[in-house]
Amino acid sequence: MSQHTTEPAPAPGQPASGPPTSALDLAEEFLDRSTPLSRIRNVLHRYPAISPAIVLVIAVIVFGLLNDRFLNPANLSLITQQVAVVGTLAVAQTLVILTAGIDLSVGAAMVLSSMVIAQTSVNQGVPAVLALLLGLIVGLAAGALNGVLVTRLKLPPFIVTLGTLSIFVALTLLYSGGATVRGGEMPELLTWTGSTFDIGGVNFTVGVLLMLLLYVAIALILSKTAWGRHVYAVGDDPEAARLAGISVNRVLMSVYLTAGAILALAAWIQIGRTNAASPNAGAELNLDSITAVVIGGTSLFGGRGTVWGTLLGALIVGVFRNGLSLAGLDVLWQTFAVGVLIIVAVSVDQWIRKVRK
Repeated sequence: MSQHTTEPAPAPGQPASGPPTSALDLAEEFLDRSTPLSRIRNVLHRYPAISPAIVLVIAVIVFGLLNDRFLNPANLSLITQQVAVVGTLAVAQTLVILTAGIDLSVGAAMVLSSMVIAQTSVNQGVPAVLALLLGLIVGLAAGALNGVLVTRLKLPPFIVTLGTLSIFVALTLLYSGGATVRGGEMPELLTWTGSTFDIGGVNFTVGVLLMLLLYVAIALILSKTAWGRHVYAVGDDPEAARLAGISVNRVLMSVYLTAGAILALAAWIQIGRTNAASPNAGAELNLDSITAVVIGGTSLFGGRGTVWGTLLGALIVGVFRNGLSLAGLDVLWQTFAVGVLIIVAVSVDQWIRKVRK
């Protein structure tokens, strides 16, 4: 006589028991659990400009409460003018960092370009338009030098640009003789970027307008063109990009050349901003441009970030320097604060990169 084993009936109100759950299913269920912190990290990974936007809003509110002059239209105009040069350099820096590189020579190359523009116009009598073209050639040559050393000799971008930083500084001093060219000696076209116009009681310069137009152009190029997608692909995984048929060296070379052209524009904006061309200008521009990019959410490991985040980062740098100055803090503490911002931004980037894809 056969015996049949019957499972106990489920208690009233309880679902019937199903097949046993495997250890793999339990592990998958555990991994799929998301905490509020992990959801925040996922959002920041998808939209890297959110965190700098929050920081900027908080900084404006705090500095506005600490000093009534901070939100004064004249002070806001000063901040935008200060951001114009750093913001333009930061666009070039963003393109390089998106490819997992870094350019320590952007400030020095910009100063060299500005001195060529000013010196050829004033001392050699070169027409203003041609002087600007010569400045563009200098910027392209600087970008080409960095690009060749990175793509052909396979040298690390950090080492390459650290070396060219010294080269460009030395060339600037040798070419200019250490002399500053005053704006009053130059043709009006060269100082035109310093001209102001009023919007809502705040004075903006032509240089600020040119910077914003540059951001619009680069943002569209990165998001709407094959070249932009290739830049992100190379920064994310150069070997995978190569296997996908992308010429990695060609993309890198084009990035450094584009950055060089942008440096020439920054040189023109710098001349208008200071109404002079000085070989000693821009001592902190390298640091500030990298700070703006990193704070703006662009990963130092490449492949992630937007130029709009960089603009927010440049504004944060400008707001912090201006706000701390109005608070009466020594300039050394302003530099200290920027250093803290860099460390915090990189730490946040490392945390965001741990997001499970």
